[in-house]
Amino acid sequence: MENLIQYIAINMLEGIGAVQAKNLISYCGGVEAVFKQKKSQLLKIPGIGPITADNILKGTCFKQAEEEIEFTEKNNIETLPYTSSKYPKRLTHCTDSPLLLYKKGSANLNYAKTISIVGTRKATKYGKDFIIQLCEDLKNNEIQIISGLALGIDGQAHKSALDNKLSTVAVLGHSLNTIYPSLHKNLAEDIVKNNGALLSEYPSFEPMHPSNFPMRNRIVAGMSDAVIVVESAVKGGAIITANIANSYNRDVFALPGRYKDKYSAGCNFLIKTNKSHLIENANDLLNIMGWQTNVKKPKQIQRQLAIDLSEDEQKVIATLKDTDGLEVDLLMVKTNINGSMLAAILLELELKGIIYSLPGNRYILS
Repeated sequence: MENLIQYIAINMLEGIGAVQAKNLISYCGGVEAVFKQKKSQLLKIPGIGPITADNILKGTCFKQAEEEIEFTEKNNIETLPYTSSKYPKRLTHCTDSPLLLYKKGSANLNYAKTISIVGTRKATKYGKDFIIQLCEDLKNNEIQIISGLALGIDGQAHKSALDNKLSTVAVLGHSLNTIYPSLHKNLAEDIVKNNGALLSEYPSFEPMHPSNFPMRNRIVAGMSDAVIVVESAVKGGAIITANIANSYNRDVFALPGRYKDKYSAGCNFLIKTNKSHLIENANDLLNIMGWQTNVKKPKQIQRQLAIDLSEDEQKVIATLKDTDGLEVDLLMVKTNINGSMLAAILLELELKGIIYSLPGNRYILS
């Protein structure tokens, strides 16, 4: 991809996070322009101080960027800046999404339906059996399973997805030069071999750090239409993921359990505080998300041709035509209409009887 080395170089600048990196590119008018600015111009950008400005002007990050490109080419790793058509579109609506992602494997990161399955590393038979049954019941629904490759619930989610020939993506909390935990090395290889993917925001030289794992949870949540918490204590990575998913306006589901079970306490808490739907089987997910294969559209409503529609309203109607419904996030991408404006348009079209809302924040034509 053109300008790839510049994206990698910016991603390697010390002291610049994903949000600031994207702001920097935006202020400068493009990724190449970042390295053509004078120091005085860089210092006018919010969050850019003298040290960061000097690092940009020195360009020493380009040497690391070249080494990173060499590593990715050698290991058949694809680098996806946030402007790439292959970058997860759902993530682009999350302000703290990574500037770029490293991907190993052939999975489509813009699957029509995606769910994340998360939970404790100390999974019980109860949690594992639920995942096994869930994936078996979902095998004909073309749903992608996303998780974090950790021991316990994550590992079971990937394994059950593979067993039922469902696409699965593992989001790692470290670079693609290693696999953690090492016990899942074979599982990671199976994911790649079976049209899945391993995904990371970290370059090859980035050392593994405990803080990376909570950070990767925002990717797990942001790539998903729905997050399913299977087993979790009241505090833990799965609850963090659920809270992030709620902040991203994603649907959250939780498997209930006995009130004295430690690893059902987090799920029960999410349900009790109305932070999640209760899930007992695949039908609960399919019904709430409006993903049933036998969902029928409402009967066509005869409308007068004289209805006065704005250009944006016509764009939304044209996008929904010949579909079984689209999620709001996907509508935003396809119509290029911002969230607040799209919400107003959808409400107006629904009041006019032109569209119909479905569970899971989806809309279809009436």
